[in-house]
Amino acid sequence: MKAQFAYFTFERGAAYPMFDYDERRVLNGLRALDPQVVGAVYDQFFPEVYRYILYRLGDQHLAEDLASDVFVRLLEALEQKQGPRSNLKGWLIGTASHAVADHLRQRYRRPTESIGESLPDFKPGPPTEFDQREQNRAVRDAYAQLTPEQQNVLALRFGQGYSLEETAEHLKKNVNAVKALQFRALAALQRQIGEVDYE
Repeated sequence: MKAQFAYFTFERGAAYPMFDYDERRVLNGLRALDPQVVGAVYDQFFPEVYRYILYRLGDQHLAEDLASDVFVRLLEALEQKQGPRSNLKGWLIGTASHAVADHLRQRYRRPTESIGESLPDFKPGPPTEFDQREQNRAVRDAYAQLTPEQQNVLALRFGQGYSLEETAEHLKKNVNAVKALQFRALAALQRQIGEVDYE
C-alpha cells in the first residue's frame, strides 16, 4: 500500500512530492520497502533526528553521520522484518538515542582530544566572542556530567521542543516524573556551571 502524496510546484515548474502523513499507510509502505515512502520518511524526519543528535553531542558533522546511520538502521530493521510497529517518530528518536549512547561509550573507551580545543585560537575577535566560546564550553562540559537519562530529557524538551506529554510518552514515564527529571537535570547543570572557574 502506498503512502499518499500531495504535489506542489517549485519555481521552475517541476513537481516534487510533499509528504501527507498517515502513520498506518507509511508503516505499511516502509514494510514493503516502497522507495517513495522511504524517501519521503527520510525527507520528513531527518531534520528532527539530526537536531536531536546535534543537541546531545554539539557536533554538526557527527550529528549528520549519526542521523544518517539512524536511517540505515531503519532500512536494515525493515529488511529483517523488524522496525517500527506503531510509532515511527518514536522509533527513530529512540534509535537516535541508542546511536548517541553507542558513540559516547566508544568515545569513553578510546578518549580523544579535539585539536580545535587544544590549540589556541589566534583569530582576532572581540572579547565577547571568547566569552561566548567559554560559556558554550562550560555548558557542554556540564552537560556531559549529567546522567544519560538527564541528557535525554533535556535533548527532548529543549533540543527537540517536545512537550512534557510527548517527552513522557517517549521516555515511558508519567508527566510528573519527567518534570522532576528535568528539574534535577537543570539543577545539576546550574551546579556544574556555577563551579566553573573562568580564570
